[in-house]
Amino acid sequence: MPEKILVVDDDIDSLKLIGLMLQRNGYEVIAASAGNQALTKAANEKPDLIILDIMMPDMNGYEVTRRLRKNPDTQRIPIIMFTAKTLIDDKVAGFEAGADDYLTKPTHPAELASRVKAILARNVSQKPQGAVRGAAVGVIGAKGGVGTTTLAVNIAAARLLAGDTPIIADFRLGMGSMGLSIGLGRSHGMANVLAKPADEIRPRAIDNDLITHPSGLRALVSSVKASESQLIFTPEAGVAVVRSLRSMGRPAVFDLGSGLTPLNMRLLREMDQIVLVVDPVIITLAIARDMIQEIMSGRNDPNRLHVVVVNRATSSAPPSWNDVEQYIGYELRGIISLASDLVLQALQANVPAVMFQPNAVVSTQLIKLAEDLHSRVRLPAGEQS
Repeated sequence: MPEKILVVDDDIDSLKLIGLMLQRNGYEVIAASAGNQALTKAANEKPDLIILDIMMPDMNGYEVTRRLRKNPDTQRIPIIMFTAKTLIDDKVAGFEAGADDYLTKPTHPAELASRVKAILARNVSQKPQGAVRGAAVGVIGAKGGVGTTTLAVNIAAARLLAGDTPIIADFRLGMGSMGLSIGLGRSHGMANVLAKPADEIRPRAIDNDLITHPSGLRALVSSVKASESQLIFTPEAGVAVVRSLRSMGRPAVFDLGSGLTPLNMRLLREMDQIVLVVDPVIITLAIARDMIQEIMSGRNDPNRLHVVVVNRATSSAPPSWNDVEQYIGYELRGIISLASDLVLQALQANVPAVMFQPNAVVSTQLIKLAEDLHSRVRLPAGEQS
C-alpha cells in the first residue's frame, strides 16, 4: 500500500505540480488549500507525511504545524515546510514550530523525492521495535579547537537525514558546547546521568535527560558549568552510558573532546568506529601520530579508526593529502573545509550544517564521511540493521 502524503498549498498550480511529482514516485496524494482544511484532513486521513506551504490566507504554516503537534492524533506525522522564503529566520521559525525538514520553491523533482523518501524512512525507523544494538561512533580531537564537536553533531545529523535514528552525546563535562551549538541550551543531562551508580545507568534512566532538537536529533549533553568538570564518576559509569545509548540510537555518536585521558582510553574500547580529528599543523599532526599508535596498539583493524583533517584556514589551500599521510603514518579518511561561511550561519541558526544547506560543499563532505562510517560498521551476527 503506497504511503499517503497530504500537500497543503493555497496556490492551485503549485498544489497540482507537487502532487504530480509525488504521484510519479508512487505516493498517494491528498490535497488541502487552506490551513483549517489541512487540520481536518490530517486528523481524518492520518497521512504518512505532510508537505505544508507557509504562506496561506487563513492560517500560516507555522500555526498549522503548532496545532498539528498539539493534537495527539497528528503530533507524530512528519512535516516538510514548503515556501518561497529563504531567510535563516524563516527556517528557524519552521523548525521551532515543529517541522522536520524545509524546502524552498521552486524545487527540483529529484530533491523533493529524496527529501520525502528520507523523512518517510526516518519515520518508519522511529516506530517501536525490539531492542537492537546500534553502532557507537567516538569522535576525538588530537587537541582542542580542531572541530571535534562540529563533526560529531553533523555525522549524527547526516545519519538522521539518511533515515537513521541517531543520538549524540557530549562527554566534555564543564566544557559542553554541543548543546549550545544547536540551540539546546545549558542542559546538565550528561552530568545527571553520570552522577548515578554505574549499575543504575540504563536506557530508561537516561531517557528523561535526553533533549530533542527540532529536527528530531536526540542529544545527551554537558554544560559549560564549571562545577560539572569536578564531578567524580567511574569509568564503568561512562561505559554504561555508551552501552545504553548504543541500544537507543542508531548510531550513537559521542563527542569525547581531546586527548587520550584514562577515561577516553576506556571509552574508545567501546566504540565500533573512531574518528580522530586533526588540523593541518605540524604540532597537531605529531600528537595525532602518537595517538594513532596508542589507539591501534594491539589491534589490527584499519576499518575502525578514521583520521580526518579539518581545514579552518580561509587563506591557505588544504594540506597535501599524501604529505599528511606520510607524516602521521596512517591513511586519511578525508579533508573537510570548515572555513565556509555556511558553518557560521548554521551555528547562528542553531541547525547542523548538513541540515541547514545539504548541497553545500562542506555539507557534502560531512555527509560522505557519515556514509563512509556507516558502511564500515560491522556488528556481531544478529545485530545488523
